[in-house]
Amino acid sequence: MTTNLFDLSGKIALVTGASRGIGEAIALLLAEQGAHVIVSSRKIDGCQLVADKINSAGGNAEALACHVGNMEQIEDTFATIADKFGRLDILINNAATNPYFGHILDTDLGAYSKTVDVNIRGYFFMSVAAGKLMRANGGGAIVNTASVNALQPGMAQGIYSITKAAVVNMTKAFAKECGEFGIRVNALLPGITKTQFAGALFADKAIYQKAVENIPMKRHAEPNEMAGTVLYLVSDASSYTNGECIVVDGGLTI
Repeated sequence: MTTNLFDLSGKIALVTGASRGIGEAIALLLAEQGAHVIVSSRKIDGCQLVADKINSAGGNAEALACHVGNMEQIEDTFATIADKFGRLDILINNAATNPYFGHILDTDLGAYSKTVDVNIRGYFFMSVAAGKLMRANGGGAIVNTASVNALQPGMAQGIYSITKAAVVNMTKAFAKECGEFGIRVNALLPGITKTQFAGALFADKAIYQKAVENIPMKRHAEPNEMAGTVLYLVSDASSYTNGECIVVDGGLTI
């Protein structure tokens, strides 16, 4: 199954939000390079479909359900990984939520809490748990999926944009404090990407057109365009890259 871009043979990789979209594309590509991929998301059925796709193509994967907005499930997930593998080499924090699409003044407490719990608290404690395993085993790589909204808030995406800005600074904080343990922490900032998650953006033609107009290549991105950048960030080729936040926006990488 390997395409020989980078060798991840023997690496254990956990990819959250991997049942579709960007997460699925990342899981497939990491597996192609030889990693054993733990495909994770809230619902096991979608995870199993992706794991089966990887295994049927000659790769190695398994499905493990985890809702990153639930602290107990995070703890259970890492207990399972520690018991089965004794280590984790790669964590891709990709699971996210955006339950509210509308004017920031109409954001209610439920939408606020859910977005913060998943996009900030979830990423933080997933990184803490992964970092402890990585520290005990000599290092590893964490990549957080943020968003270009971290740099410029998206219209009708106020609280989501705020949480993604927090992910950028979180990435830098972990990178600064965990580098001494051989743990690299970086962030991917996708632009508008054709996924089910971004469906509201594509449904609103006015917002979509405005977003695309601000992209140098005047087009949206596809999930597989995100995966290659993540592969580089977790590979030995990026061993000097730590705390970087890479923008991938409609085919443009900065």
